[in-house]
Amino acid sequence: MTFSDLLQPDRGQPARLIHIVTPDAWERWLSARPPRVRATVAAHGLTGKPGNRAILPGDAADDWSALLVCDEAVTSPWRFASMGGFLPAGTYRLADDTPGDGALGWLLGQYRFSRYRKADESGARVLLTPDIASIAETVRLANATALVRDLVNTPASDCGPAELEAAADTLAKQHGTTLTVTRGDALETGYPMIHTVGMAAGRDRHPRLIELEWGDPAHPRIAIVGKGVTFDTGGLDIKPAAGMKLMKKDMGGAAHALALGSLVMAAKLPVRLHLLIPAVENSIAGNAFRPGDVLRTRAGLTVENTNTDAEGRLILGDALTKAGEGKPEMILDYATLTGAARVALGPDLPPLFVNDDALADALLAAGAALGDPLWRMPLWGGYDADLKSDIADLQNAPDGGMAGAITAALFLRRFVPKDTPWAHMDVFAWRPTAKAGRPKGGDAFGVRAAYQVLKERYSPR
Repeated sequence: MTFSDLLQPDRGQPARLIHIVTPDAWERWLSARPPRVRATVAAHGLTGKPGNRAILPGDAADDWSALLVCDEAVTSPWRFASMGGFLPAGTYRLADDTPGDGALGWLLGQYRFSRYRKADESGARVLLTPDIASIAETVRLANATALVRDLVNTPASDCGPAELEAAADTLAKQHGTTLTVTRGDALETGYPMIHTVGMAAGRDRHPRLIELEWGDPAHPRIAIVGKGVTFDTGGLDIKPAAGMKLMKKDMGGAAHALALGSLVMAAKLPVRLHLLIPAVENSIAGNAFRPGDVLRTRAGLTVENTNTDAEGRLILGDALTKAGEGKPEMILDYATLTGAARVALGPDLPPLFVNDDALADALLAAGAALGDPLWRMPLWGGYDADLKSDIADLQNAPDGGMAGAITAALFLRRFVPKDTPWAHMDVFAWRPTAKAGRPKGGDAFGVRAAYQVLKERYSPR
């Protein structure tokens, strides 16, 4: 089943009802139900608290409906997302409402990562909606989120630099464009930090810069960059086992960039899209880069490597430099960059670093409206001094670990043209605990917010 099978136009076909009741309307709703429904509610011990749900009897033996008590806003995509997994296979419609944004949660609540296990054969839960015009867009958003989840959930044995390239190539072919991939000697001379970080992974997993360009060259140019570290051992500054456990997700920024790029192309926004993914595996071998090495960069700066486990910002530096050479109107980057971001804001709320107030306001507003929140953090210039090196133009990881997410963002800023609006999202790309519509595992953060901003800015009037 595809997401397009799970959201269908409501043309009056037979369907079971889903009653969504708010806690403040519970008593009024319950008092209007027939005795058999009130008896069922009592038997289930339901009291009108958020999350209460049940199957309710109807007039005939095979007639029934579903109940959910929910206090989420009608604009929340997660309002009735839990019902997709709770209900048996069948066709449903909301009793007193249209699905609205909740249709997205209905679809994502039925997402399963089944590559390595038997697929769910319980059948489809189809939702009917009278808002036929919104179906295609909702399905596109669900597909983009599923792309992130699938890529992040896949272990590094099956998702290395070559597989990221293949995922980008699939998108390119879907939308009638081609990739440019830089490897080998060309990477060493043109993108030296990408080459240096990834060279220890060996021939089967050699580093590369993956680029996709799409759209009319006469349209406004935008760049989307995603960190593609397909596995991070930490390099010679090796991580402990616990720190390495989830490092298959260190390419989450690349997955986000691919998802956002897919939305831009599917919507045919009038832009010239430049999608860049520096793809590496940060491995350990005799030719691994070392603490204390001085790295050359595409921008002409030199970087003293003070920590091989701060490699993501290095490869992004070269990719951001290339993005800026095209003189885009906007650069957006996604990266699973720092543990400090998680310490500050946890797994669900990505820090947002922006050099342009208007762009920041637009992203924050879109995130709040769509249930895809971001939180602006300061590009505090006072910490620029922490990036100073005694022997190079700058260092990649200051001692002490304080303000780690900020100094990482300040490092990236050195590779962005000063007059180009730029947003950096330090995403976790992972949900450690399941929520309605959002299973434990890989997930997308800030993609829908960024897409909304791009639509508002570039959609034809």
